Amino acid sequence: MNRLLITFFSVLTIVVATEQKPFKHEKNILAVLNEYMSSVDNKDIDAYAELLHEDFIFVRHQSGTEVNKEDWMSTARIMMASEDLTFDRSRCLYENDEILIMHDFMTFPDGTKEAVMAVNMLKDGKIIRIETGATPLS
Repeated sequence: MNRLLITFFSVLTIVVATEQKPFKHEKNILAVLNEYMSSVDNKDIDAYAELLHEDFIFVRHQSGTEVNKEDWMSTARIMMASEDLTFDRSRCLYENDEILIMHDFMTFPDGTKEAVMAVNMLKDGKIIRIETGATPLS
């Protein structure tokens, strides 16, 4: 089975196994989703950084390596500063108190294009961990 199907079935398993509960933090999930979408649409790095938990970890889909918030923000700053970074057809596939699953068609500053699924794990009303899966597009 190819990696994309395994990723899809893994995410589907998470979605099916995750029980929908009321959001128990000051900031509700729709506020987090709206702030996320706004920060990405406007390439507002400061608003994006505010959404990340202090113990945030980004897992690189290419290598599986984990990056802390400080290192991730260095990368995100460079990417968001580029006019060539675009997000197309961004949508939320699933959300609840613990998880926010997003899908985007992205064009990166180096010109590559990918369909990206991001699984954002939430803690205390902030994103604590992002794991992505991506399919290169021609």
